[in-house]
Amino acid sequence: MKLYPSHRPLKIPIIFSKQRFCATPKVSPQDNDEKAKDAQIISDLRLIVRGRQSWKVALNTAIFLKTHHVEEVLIQTLDDPRLALRFFNFLGLHKGFHHSAESFCVLIHALLNVNLFWPASSLLQTLLLRGLSTSEAFEALWKAHEKCKFHSSLGFDLLIQHYVQNRRAFDALMVFRLMRKFDCRLLPQIRTLSALLNDLAKIRQFGIVLEVFDEIVKAGIRPDIFIYTVVIRSFCESKDFVRACEMIHQMESNVAELNVVVYNVLIHGLCKNHGVWEAVEVKNGLVKRGLRADIITYNTLVLGLCRVEQFDVAVEMMDEMIKLGFVPSEAVVTSLVEGLRRKGKVEDALSLVKKVGEIGLAPNLFVYNALINSLCKNGKFDEAELLYNEMESKGLHANDVTFSILIDSFCRRGEMDIALSFLSKMREAGIKVTVYPYNSLISGHCKLGNLCLAESFFNEMINNRLQPTVITYTSLLSGYCNEGKLHKAFRLYHEMTGKAIAPNTYTYTALISCLCRANMMVEAVRLFGEMVERNIMPNEVTYNVLIEGYCKDGNMVKAFELFGEMVDKVLVPDTYTYRSLISGLCSVGRVSEAKEFLDGLHRDHRKLNEMCYSALLHGYCKEGKIEDALRACREMVARGIDMDLVCYGILIDGTLKQHDTRRLLVLLKEMDDQGLSPDNVIYTSMIDANSKVGNLREAFGLWDIMIGEGCIPNVVTYTALINGLCKAGFIDKAELLCKEMLVSNLLPNQITYGCFIDRLAEEGNMDKAVELHNAIVKGVLANTVTYNILIRGFCKLGRLEEAMELLVGMADNGILPDCITYSTIIYEHCRRGSLHEAIRLWDSMLNKGIMPDTLAYNFLIHGCCVAGELNKAFELRDDMFRRGVKPSKVTHDILARGNHLKNSYENVDQ
Repeated sequence: MKLYPSHRPLKIPIIFSKQRFCATPKVSPQDNDEKAKDAQIISDLRLIVRGRQSWKVALNTAIFLKTHHVEEVLIQTLDDPRLALRFFNFLGLHKGFHHSAESFCVLIHALLNVNLFWPASSLLQTLLLRGLSTSEAFEALWKAHEKCKFHSSLGFDLLIQHYVQNRRAFDALMVFRLMRKFDCRLLPQIRTLSALLNDLAKIRQFGIVLEVFDEIVKAGIRPDIFIYTVVIRSFCESKDFVRACEMIHQMESNVAELNVVVYNVLIHGLCKNHGVWEAVEVKNGLVKRGLRADIITYNTLVLGLCRVEQFDVAVEMMDEMIKLGFVPSEAVVTSLVEGLRRKGKVEDALSLVKKVGEIGLAPNLFVYNALINSLCKNGKFDEAELLYNEMESKGLHANDVTFSILIDSFCRRGEMDIALSFLSKMREAGIKVTVYPYNSLISGHCKLGNLCLAESFFNEMINNRLQPTVITYTSLLSGYCNEGKLHKAFRLYHEMTGKAIAPNTYTYTALISCLCRANMMVEAVRLFGEMVERNIMPNEVTYNVLIEGYCKDGNMVKAFELFGEMVDKVLVPDTYTYRSLISGLCSVGRVSEAKEFLDGLHRDHRKLNEMCYSALLHGYCKEGKIEDALRACREMVARGIDMDLVCYGILIDGTLKQHDTRRLLVLLKEMDDQGLSPDNVIYTSMIDANSKVGNLREAFGLWDIMIGEGCIPNVVTYTALINGLCKAGFIDKAELLCKEMLVSNLLPNQITYGCFIDRLAEEGNMDKAVELHNAIVKGVLANTVTYNILIRGFCKLGRLEEAMELLVGMADNGILPDCITYSTIIYEHCRRGSLHEAIRLWDSMLNKGIMPDTLAYNFLIHGCCVAGELNKAFELRDDMFRRGVKPSKVTHDILARGNHLKNSYENVDQ
């Protein structure tokens, strides 16, 4: 049934009276005339509706139709709801009439009363698309219900069911409670209540489930088996097994036809909470109740027994279920076999798998393959090899599955040479190499960064006429993504889709992750949308990489929207999710919110680790709140999470920035007391802090200790010392250290070269600075920072034209200028009195979407004040507020001096 809601009334606007009640209404002759006209219109309209004349023709006359006219006609046509619906739709489609909510609700009730469910449902959906709140929707239904004297609750049932289907359990609950409030005799159907309780249970609102159940019982409704099932589940989830059992007894007294499902719910709850023996008693008592345990009963019990390591009893239970003709699930067999293996009962495990194989689950060779695979997945590679050798000695020859499992295990460990030796054995045995070993070899080489070898195996399998699978493409594509080779990754993506190989969740996740790392969030979100459109379900990792991308971009609104969407889809956030959100909040200066978020997670018993806390510590230290960071550390330890080197490294870095030597020594001693030694990151932080303040003797002393402790310096460590030497004027020694760095197979980066360029610029040796910069441009190492250093150097020497040439050259080399780039040149223009050029450059910066900071505004405002352009200066101040940039004390001082200067000139003129 297609409905045509409209957005405009017929002929005249619809006018609703605000006055609802009047004690003694005074009726004027004009009111009587209006009522008579309304009555005539309604009468004429009712005749048209029920007449044989075409509605289109009949309603072409100038009838000034109002919503209450239509409402009244619909009420008078309740004896024929189909006719009422046709007329309702006709007005919307052909006359563009905007129906009232009450008209919708009159029809909904009427249609439901004659079992026309789908048209009623469609009407309700159309009505709710208007954005009605839950209370407004209920009120409209209630008014129609009372006005038409309907007796059934079907309209309210439909509203509850709509909210349940749209995962709006609390709105559905509100409708139920409003029904009880307005008329305690008005009760939803039992299946509606069951759906409501199930929806509340899905979002783990077990307390509310129990409250609603009490309300149902008090209202005199007799619960059915489905309601009892969800209530018993709620007690189990709340770990209240006493009341769960009481509810079982109550159900047995009130429900005629019992089933095993509700007992399985109780058994599952008991097993989940280590009450497996009580669960066994429940299973044993089923016979007395005329019920038989089913496959779910047995699977649940075997898993429960494995959870409490009662493997012998679990084997007996599995024997019993097999005798009854039940085939255990793969998860049950895997759990029991793995449990026996962990207990050293390998023979029992093999015997069990053989027994399962006899009922059609697996051949004999599967016994070994399954165990070898299980061992490999649990990192027991040596045991897997021993089992492989034992299998060979017993005359059971490995097949392609066995070799695939072993090759994959070696590839996962990064032992590619051994993996290749097994590939050779496979060929020697005359076993055809399938796509699976190739997939493992390609994946293994990609993880090690050996993309050339991965590509060679990819080409080899194609030459061997093996069709690459989605796993093959995804492994190689992930390798490209990990190396930042986005173009190659997407070329491979288009190749696979061109061959009708559908990408999976991992394919999309790899590409989305790569886009996020490249700060291409628009493209990442577009690809995410494509993934969803193709009905490829994102997993936790997909959401995690997108959330992390938004957090790094500072868009916390979007990050938390995705977090909510993730939870709504019943995906489980992990410590990676929480760490990204905490780090993101801290990065935008919302550290207190990050702390509240973390505390909320702890209260909700979410699993947290030291990385979640390290993100918070970093936020505190970044703002200089060391005491808050230390307090968070104490809370962390009190909550059972130990401090690690990362946490200490963050605290030490924050302490160094505050030059608090006493606290630094306390932290180092505390580390030593816990058996932790500083790593190269901590040493690098201490070396860098001393280098920056010119304390080179202490910096090189720490360098010697670091090497003596076996910590290998990295590029950052060398750069920290080179920076200190350059700033102190020891450029020759800095060059020697740079050569030592090259001997150690470490390549200088942009920051390393930037130290030399900065020093040369400070000395005014711009020719040599430019020469060095050109060299790093050719080596694709130049970045915005190195250009900014050169531009600052030229501006400092008054060589503005060359600074402008560098600004143009940045774009030619694909490097984007930032606020610092522009503000440096703008400052020089203002200093020279070239305000017009400064403003032109300012406009260019804004047009390129570069956000000015407080310092940039201060430069230009100062230039305007000096040039006597005070109005322009205040315009810039107002623009700061519009853009959310907070003026500093310096901003106000500049404007105050400019205003004072203007007044002084005016006084002199006078």
